[in-house]
Amino acid sequence: MALEDKGIGKAKILIVDDLEMNRVILEEIIKDIGGEPLLASSGEEALEVVGKQSPELILTDISMPGMDGYELCKILKRKKETRNIPVIFISAYDEPEDIVEGLSLGGEDYITKPFIPEVVQARVGVHLRLYETKRELLETNRRLQISVKEQLKQIEQEKKNILYAMANIAAQNSAYKKEHMERVGANCRILAQGMQLSPLFEDQISDSFIDTIELAAPLCDIGNIGISKDILQKKAGLAKEEEEVIKNHTNIGAKLLGDLLVNSDHNDFISTAVDIAKYHHENWDGSGYPDRLTGIGIPLAAQIVSIAEAYCALTGEEELSREEALEVMGREAGIKFNPTIYEICRKISRQLC
Repeated sequence: MALEDKGIGKAKILIVDDLEMNRVILEEIIKDIGGEPLLASSGEEALEVVGKQSPELILTDISMPGMDGYELCKILKRKKETRNIPVIFISAYDEPEDIVEGLSLGGEDYITKPFIPEVVQARVGVHLRLYETKRELLETNRRLQISVKEQLKQIEQEKKNILYAMANIAAQNSAYKKEHMERVGANCRILAQGMQLSPLFEDQISDSFIDTIELAAPLCDIGNIGISKDILQKKAGLAKEEEEVIKNHTNIGAKLLGDLLVNSDHNDFISTAVDIAKYHHENWDGSGYPDRLTGIGIPLAAQIVSIAEAYCALTGEEELSREEALEVMGREAGIKFNPTIYEICRKISRQLC
């Protein structure tokens, strides 16, 4: 029965043998079952044929001048592109140790000479079907992984959309405009890019970090969604109790975001957002909240957001010029802000939006 009748198709089968008579015999056997024989007289020639023709199965003699069948099999099984091609050894010897060695190298089967056409056909048919089945399984698995990744990506994007919607509500409750949070994200990116050029920060700030902080920064005050709008928009001086309530927005935001961290495939984004939400009100000298962290103990992303948010607030809601805002911020460098990051911010301030 032809191989195509069995659903294999016109399979390419490489025959490797230094004796022409053996190649001719095997070539006719392969043709009889509908296969497409490819011929090579040495291991070296076989590798050239494999690189050009991509056979579905290889029949190789073991004992050949130069590269023998064992070495050919070793090379094929080491390469990602050829490791799955079935290799059947052919030999005049049927010693158990020869068979074991061939199988231990990754060979799928062993055929002895003289050739019995029915045996060769049966062995070839079995391994071609196994090869095709394995290839179909790998392709199915590849498609499944792509499908799962796309679904997870969509789920994560939907989560982000919900978070941004909540952050917008929180900003509105605080009397911030949506554009304010967008500016914070954009300026965090610009500031991080400037820091990446500094020897002091180049090892800490990757391109991925820059992308992540731009996306995570707008969520810095998402915890305000859990604070009364009356308190957030109160124009008169706040009572001490009300100040403590507002300060708690850092913990509320971190808790809200942290609950998403365990099952998230985008842990860099969520973990960075948690650091920002919780610590962007920490001060360089330890006078901030909620944990009174100091210096480099404050997560770097939170340090960047602290400066970017202050700049956006001063040049936005308070309508100060760029120079005026930097002057105000400069008085708090080393107190509220990391003085080194402030200096970088000052140098690149013309690029800020």
